[in-house]
Amino acid sequence: MDKLLNFFKLLSDETRLRIMVLLYHGDFCVCQLTGITGISQPNVSKHLARLRDMGMVKDERRDQYTFYSLSLDEKLHEDILAEIIANITDYPSLKLDIEKSKAARKFLEIKSRESATASFQEGR
Repeated sequence: MDKLLNFFKLLSDETRLRIMVLLYHGDFCVCQLTGITGISQPNVSKHLARLRDMGMVKDERRDQYTFYSLSLDEKLHEDILAEIIANITDYPSLKLDIEKSKAARKFLEIKSRESATASFQEGR
């Protein structure tokens, strides 16, 4: 019962809910989450740390970025998030975040390609 109560406490904060919904759609780094949500980097990092400490997200270092992804052990937690996503039209700010996330992914892909191209050219 404590796990479920803690999960709902985490979701009761708008910032954490927005982050969880975004992470439901894939991995993101802090810079992407900041750009998508408009929330300051320290605030996003604070909420990610809380989610990580509660076992809801995990982090992975890739090149110069740390990416965060969902780490839901309980199927019920995943089902609750899925239900929120299924009714996303009822939550315009969450829907907008998801739309912005698509642009953020493209931006990071371009930056990664530019970095790879620069590294390749330096190695010549």
